[in-house]
Amino acid sequence: MGTALVTGATSGIGLELAWQLAEAHHDLVLVARTRERLERVATQISQFAGVGVQVIAADLSIPDDVARVADRLRVGSPAPGVPVGAAGAEGAADAPHTAAQVAARPIDLLVNDAGFAVGQPFATGDIAQERRALNVMVGAVLELTHAAVPGMVARGHGAILNVSSVTALTAMGTYAAHKAWVRTFTEGLASELRGTGVTATVLNPGLTRSEFHDRAGMDADWPDMAWLRAEDVARAALAAVRRGQVICTPSLRYLGVNALLRIAPRGVVRRVAGHASVRTRY
Repeated sequence: MGTALVTGATSGIGLELAWQLAEAHHDLVLVARTRERLERVATQISQFAGVGVQVIAADLSIPDDVARVADRLRVGSPAPGVPVGAAGAEGAADAPHTAAQVAARPIDLLVNDAGFAVGQPFATGDIAQERRALNVMVGAVLELTHAAVPGMVARGHGAILNVSSVTALTAMGTYAAHKAWVRTFTEGLASELRGTGVTATVLNPGLTRSEFHDRAGMDADWPDMAWLRAEDVARAALAAVRRGQVICTPSLRYLGVNALLRIAPRGVVRRVAGHASVRTRY
């Protein structure tokens, strides 16, 4: 049994990932902005799945909050000069069931899921909103991954799961740009980590039924066949992590979309993305 830290853990894909990890008997560290929702989700998961849950209320657009989560990810990392395996190995067979016990355990899986739709055109939009999006979907992913990886490598095992999007291959504004960075970053990280026992997986979901799209007002803009279920996306993502798969694009239809985006002339992609951006408001 391991311990997973999940950002964006109170809704959508992040919430579903947390539940499925708990059902697989992993202790959890849940990160989201609203403490009340975190506490409610933690209580439900702990009671129904019988695992330990620690919560960290943090706004990942704020550097100090990111630093607090990064500090949690460094728990159990060997100090300089300490042999590999000498730190964080205790209690591996005994699952803790209190938040305090979970807080003392090293993180075996980091899930960077936090994100939101920017919801505005770049040229006329609020630059503060753009900074928040950049901080959450790029800056926090960079900082938290950098905090987690050294300890995982020293322990000889661990995994990073970064949530990107099919939009990473489009030209749908700064949201797509951020997700393109996540995809490329994760692929590069996977290459760097080869042979260490630590893996990196990037998840590229298409339209998924969740609060993410509800908040952006996208629900009525696309036919039912375009939508995925969060539980199916999470299941595919965790299966990919277990296999050490680098790129995971759930569902045959979005694998097809992914393939088309890769071979289509970029001019065509830009024109199509322009029309789609009006509908999706990413």
